[in-house]
Amino acid sequence: MTYVVTESCIQCKYTDCVDVCPVDCFVEGPNFLAIDPDECIDCTLCVAECPAEAIFADRQRNIEIIIDEFLTVFCQKMNAVIY
Repeated sequence: MTYVVTESCIQCKYTDCVDVCPVDCFVEGPNFLAIDPDECIDCTLCVAECPAEAIFADRQRNIEIIIDEFLTVFCQKMNAVIY
């Protein structure tokens, strides 16, 4: 499950969350931080370190990944093609 940064991070000057990230998955915007979902390893270290309490699990993305994986396996077993 990947993590996302919410609106509470806008104009936040703290980078405690960035400092603890073992894979440097944070991307800096003009006045906020974001997490690259392809780089995030779901370690949760940033969640506890965020003083703005702006980092949460992206449950919607996790559901989409699970569905995609299921459909891929299902279609392989049925010899079908995903469109």
